[in-house]
Amino acid sequence: MTDSSTTARPDRRAEIAAGLAQVRARIADACADAGRDRADVTMIAVTKTYPASDVLVLAGLGVTDVGENRDQEAAGKAAEVAAAGVSPRWHFIGQLQRNKARSVVRYADVVHSVDSVRLARALASAAADRERPLDALVQVSIDGDPDRGGALPGSADPGAGLEPVAEAVAGAPALRLAGLMAVAPLGWEPERAFARLAEVAESFRALHPGATALSAGMSGDLEIAIRYGATHVRVGSALLGMRPTLR
Repeated sequence: MTDSSTTARPDRRAEIAAGLAQVRARIADACADAGRDRADVTMIAVTKTYPASDVLVLAGLGVTDVGENRDQEAAGKAAEVAAAGVSPRWHFIGQLQRNKARSVVRYADVVHSVDSVRLARALASAAADRERPLDALVQVSIDGDPDRGGALPGSADPGAGLEPVAEAVAGAPALRLAGLMAVAPLGWEPERAFARLAEVAESFRALHPGATALSAGMSGDLEIAIRYGATHVRVGSALLGMRPTLR
């Protein structure tokens, strides 16, 4: 019997189903407009601040990929969902502190926010006992703002340059270099941000041809991200409604 904390109200199920239908239609239309195959774009349902019951509803509606930003929330939620017999693919997409690496690798299938050699090494150490390598995306800084995270394209910085971080991931047996992730910088038009990211991704794939994932775009700008090659879009509010207030 499912615990009441993981059982959604019928009206909530209907609300999520309607949001999901709209987002799926937007993604399909964006792929058609860009001349891309719809199967090449994965929607990640970002469930930060939403309850485990919403994750179960999404899974019942065919959503396979779920994203979380904070380990202290994600770890418990992933355990609740697993206890209900559901196993989505968990993506950790927030900035990650090294001391949280051991917790995150217990439930996450993909980490999108590897932005330093030290973090790559911490994840590699924490993931050493996993049955399968942990997929890791290197977060790219589009504008060079250190406060927003991200490795620096074209930088030779041995700790935070894009290529040193990528090499640290690629050289770790417990990790698999899957691709790149970016967030459009504050004050930048999405068109400018994702055009820049596409340039970085093209150069990156020349060096790492197997690292084809490009995680970019959220509720408000997913169409532009898809136009510029995003393979994963991270959707929260357009799918699940206004976020509950963080406590």
